[in-house]
Order: sequence, then C-alpha cells, then structure tokens
Amino acid sequence: MTNDPHAWLEDVTGTEALEWVSQRNARTEARLTGTPLFAELESGIREVLDSRDRIPFVTARGGHYYNFWTDEQHPRGLWRRTTPESYRSADTEWEVLLDVDALNAAEGENWVWHGARFLRPDLDRALVDLSRGGADADVTREFDLPTRSFVDGGFSRPEAKGGMSWIDRDTVYLSTDLGPGTMTTSGYPRTVRRLRRGEALESAELVYAGEETDLSISAFRDHTPGFERDFLRRALAFYADELQLIGADGTLTKIDVPDSAMTDVHREWCTVELREDWGSFTAGSLLAARFDDVLAGAPSWEVLFEPTDSSSLAGYAWTRHHLVLDVLEHVVDRLVVLTPGEQGWTRAPFTGAPEFGSVTVAAVDADESDDVWLIVTDYLTPSTLSIATVGEQPRPLRSAPAFFDASRHVIEQHFVSSEDGTRVPYFLVRRNDLPFDGSAPTLLYGYGGFEIPMTPGYSGGTGRSWLERGGVYAVANLRGGGEYGPRWHRAALREKRPRAYEDMAAVARDLIDRGVTSRAHLAVQGGSNGGLMAGNMLVRYPELFGAVVIQVPLLDMKRYSHLLAGASWMAEYGDPDTDDWEFIRTFSPYHLIDDAADYPPTILLTSTRDDRVHPGHARKFTAALEAAGHDVTYYENIEGGHGGAADNAQAARMAALAYGFLWEKLA
Repeated sequence: MTNDPHAWLEDVTGTEALEWVSQRNARTEARLTGTPLFAELESGIREVLDSRDRIPFVTARGGHYYNFWTDEQHPRGLWRRTTPESYRSADTEWEVLLDVDALNAAEGENWVWHGARFLRPDLDRALVDLSRGGADADVTREFDLPTRSFVDGGFSRPEAKGGMSWIDRDTVYLSTDLGPGTMTTSGYPRTVRRLRRGEALESAELVYAGEETDLSISAFRDHTPGFERDFLRRALAFYADELQLIGADGTLTKIDVPDSAMTDVHREWCTVELREDWGSFTAGSLLAARFDDVLAGAPSWEVLFEPTDSSSLAGYAWTRHHLVLDVLEHVVDRLVVLTPGEQGWTRAPFTGAPEFGSVTVAAVDADESDDVWLIVTDYLTPSTLSIATVGEQPRPLRSAPAFFDASRHVIEQHFVSSEDGTRVPYFLVRRNDLPFDGSAPTLLYGYGGFEIPMTPGYSGGTGRSWLERGGVYAVANLRGGGEYGPRWHRAALREKRPRAYEDMAAVARDLIDRGVTSRAHLAVQGGSNGGLMAGNMLVRYPELFGAVVIQVPLLDMKRYSHLLAGASWMAEYGDPDTDDWEFIRTFSPYHLIDDAADYPPTILLTSTRDDRVHPGHARKFTAALEAAGHDVTYYENIEGGHGGAADNAQAARMAALAYGFLWEKLA
C-alpha cells in the first residue's frame, strides 16, 4: 500500500498514464515546437547528427575495420566494414553487412542496434544484439558474415536483459530471463548456462546460479591465442564483484583480490584497480602480478600507478607488448607507457601525446600489434582520430568537421571552494569578449556519480544551439564522479550525496560572483544520476537558477530501488527500505517539493521505453509540481530507452526542446 497520490503514473504503458503523457506532450509541442527558433535548433542539431563528414569510428577484427553508421537516409543505421587500406583513403568503400532500417521494414519491427560479438578465430559469425525502441532489454541473433544474413535456426535469445557470448562455433554462454527464479532483484540474469547448438534455452547446462540479491551473473571466454581461458563474473553489487576462473572440469576458482576492485586478466598478467585501500596499497592504485602466481596464492604485486591529490587513473589499454595508462591530472589527460620486462616494468611518456584536451586511447589489436587508436578533442576542437604505434609519432587519419565558429571562444578551468572547503574544479566555455556584467545566458551541466569523470568533449549540437548564439557553457566536476579517482567518488556516496549538490551550488555562485551570469540567466542541466542532481538543485537551491533541465531522472528516492534496475544502485544511494531512508530523504527531490517555494521554470524530458530509470520518476515529479502550481514543462518520447531517443530525428527533437525552453526562459 502507498499514500502516494501519483503512484498510478508508474504504470508505464497503462491507458490512464499514457493519456496523461499524451496531454502534456501535446501541450509542450504546442508551446515550443511551432517557433522559428525551434525549427532552427532542430534542423541544426539534426544536421550535426546526420553529417556524412563525421568520423566513422571503427573496430579492427581480422583484416577488416567494422563500423556502425547512422544518417538521414539510414536513421536506424548500417553495420558495415572496410579494409584498413580503404579506410585510410579519401573515398572509403564500405561493405554493408546489415541495414537495420531495411530489417525493420521487412519484419515490421522497431529495432535499434546494440552491438555484435565475433566468433574467434574464424570471424565469420557474430552474435548480434537488437533492442526494441532502444530499451536496455534486447534480443540476440546469430549472423553469418559471408552471406550477410541471420543464420536459419542459429543461436537466438528472446527479448530480455542479459546476453550471449561465444565459447566456440557450436557453444555459447547464456545469461537471460528463463522464468521465475532466473533474474535478480535488480532485474538482471541470476544464472549463466552453457548452450549448445540446437539445444532449447531451458535445457542448457547450468554453469552457475547466484543469489537473488546479487546484481548479475555472466560468463565469457578469453580467446587470446595461447591464453584461452573461461571466466565467470558474479556482480555482488554495483561496486563489488567476483571474477572466477572456470576450469576444464567446470570447477570455479575465485581470483583472490578484494571484491571492490576491478580485476582484468590479459595474457600472463592480472591487473587490479583498487577502489579501497588494500593492505599497504592505496585506493585508486593499479597493481599487476603474473596470473599464474595469483592463482597459486603467491602473487608479487607491483604498483603500476598510485594516485596523488591531483591525479587519478582514467583507464588503460593493453597492446601486444605494452600497457598504456590514461592519467587524469586535474581533469586533463596524460598518457604513460608501461612495458614489462625481466627487470620489472619500465615507464616512458607516450610519444606525440597532446598537451591539452581529452584523449581516448584504445588498442587496435592487442593480440597482434602495438598500435593504438587516439581520439583527441575538447569543447572547441572537433575530434581527431589518429593511429599510433607505441613509441612512434601518431599518424592522423581523420578529423571531424567543425559545426560552429569557435574562434571567438575560450576554454578556462576554475576552482571554487565548496561548503566544506573542498576545492572543486569546473570548465567554462565563453566568448572571449564576454562583458562580465551578469547578462550572459549560461548553462551549467554536471553529473556527480558512479565514479564517472566529466572531461572536455566537442559537441556540435551544443556549439550551434548554445555557444554560437551567445550562450556560456560550464561543466562542474562534482564529487561523486571519477575526476580524482575513488576518493572523489566516495566523498559523495550514500549519506554524503548532498556534497555533490553543495559543489554544484558553489560553482553556480562562482559564475554569478564572477559576473559571468546572474540568477535570471543561469540554468542547470543533468540526466540520469545528473537528473537527480538537477532535481536537487531545483528543490534545494531554487534561488540560484532561472531555469532547470531534468532528463531521464531519478527523483523518487523512496521508490527507486523497486523500479526497474534501481536495486542495483543501492551501493551508490543506500537502501530506502532501511534506516538509510533517514539520509536518503534529504536528497529525494520528490519528497522535498515545497508548495510555497519560488521555483524556477523547469522542463522534464524522459522516455517511455527507458527500462533502466523508470519514467515514473519524471511523471510523478511533474504531477507533484503541477499540483503545487509550479511552472513545469514535460515531454516523454515514446521510444529511445535510457538515452531518451532511438534515432537522430528523435535525439534532435529532444535536444531542441531543451534548448528552445532555455532560450525562452533565459534570454
């Protein structure tokens, strides 16, 4: 039983709930979409998303580069491939393997591409995942690359959260919904099975069954030549899992490292990235030892990276002979090359690494070469894709087009003291002739959760829709994120969650104090966990903002763990069904609405097909704001999953609604 007057809006596809959605969508469209500004915004964003001059990012498999591509003619996309030689040419020739739009037309479906996993070493088959309307739940089908068709009677998994992965040509690991008892309370698979070709799913051999309260269970085979191994991953909670080696006889051997650590096995090496202190090793460190020694219980761990007050490990990439570390130094990427040898690991700077901007590094083929992909970008610089052999200068391959004139803008990094004295960084993108008189429409974006860092990146849509029109853009590096590693994340976990909101408020005040903007011209925006942040800024700090944009949000923190995947995030927020509610209620926007408060105009954007964060959060929050007489706008896309849109047309429309709303309220 519940005394929530808006609980009926949790019925995702209920007749009354969808009628409520339809009424508000119509109201929003009538107000925002019929203007010349909206038409300009939507067409401009659509042009960016559909541009044929975008970089077609690729994955190397065998002698081909694979890419998934969308544009105006192919809104749901083409899965295609080319050769390395053709990719480097001015006029790349692509072989189309699967046209998702044509598939939808033939099957009367609404498929959205979710990826593919190749059969190794032959690379002539793939397990293709397709989602209806963009939801997290998807189907798996076996695909034959030589004939460019799905395999008749091949491996197939019905719609559910889960997956399939190759063991060999006639066997896969299966994790999926097979009825009562096979899913966790978080809504993910509780069992993993070994499925043989031609076998019914329910007859597949059980490899392992976790507890109902686990997060998820999965298994995979490492196909690295000479190091073929099978592993089971038991996710106990969002920040705790067990990696177990599956023996030839089916026995399981747990890798003896902390459950909170992120563990990876590559060839003869086991690497462990610590989230918490472990003996003499500091949280945020990266350790390495020989995998056979780890199994034998006698590892000699070597510290490959140890964080400082200003640095954290953003990620790493193995090549055939090296390990490339991506280190964040005050939220700026720095690359380091580590090489194992007889005398231990040596380190060297990455040749040709940029001095500023965000850098993404990924191996081209870690089994065969020391080549890596490098993607370099910042808020004003379109992405450049290069290929580099470790130790040699990168060779630029492609650059994305510029979608707005950035010559009159600058990027700055500032630091501000939060309420408890913590120094919080943020990026500011502004015109170089900004008058600093408080008049500039300013959009402040943040996330602050799940150890995810907010690093600089180019957005043609933001550039066209906001910067080029005179807006200022700011991104806050809130606690709860990963900008300074696990310590930055832990600083806003559970009962400390409000620290992230205090950080955001401090950045907002700094923008006002500097004369960049003023309350009437300042907006805050966030999605998902960032939507929870934006909701808290509305109810906790309404005096700082002239508008609020809340996208695919969590907002009812009393109910979140009972809605879709919500139970999987209790390590982040706490369990509202226990005494944790005493602190959770302090950051549950749905329960903090003040009927008498002077809230700024607010828009909520979500998706009916979002099966990760329940659309009921946004629906109920909107209904409660309406009931209290606050200025609230609502729009729900009927497709799109957690991303909010299933294709470029929908994405452009959703973004144009947000920017159109902001210009209406702030300009």
